[in-house]
Amino acid sequence: MRQGPRDWRIDDIERLCGAFGIACTPPRKGSHYKVKHRSVPQILTIPAHRPIKPVYIRELVKFVDAVREQQA
Repeated sequence: MRQGPRDWRIDDIERLCGAFGIACTPPRKGSHYKVKHRSVPQILTIPAHRPIKPVYIRELVKFVDAVREQQA
């Protein structure tokens, strides 16, 4: 994801979040997934539309890094 932030799907994001214990909640209304973790106060929203823009993937990578820092 760091080297190629293009062509990622929501399935890939859900798998990544699951690997790090990050909640990835599907939308109830609208089209944005909510990504959150108890150790990070921020809630990240990611649109489920394909393709997911690289800016959202880069933000997700930063979010995962923040979670990893808190767990270390």
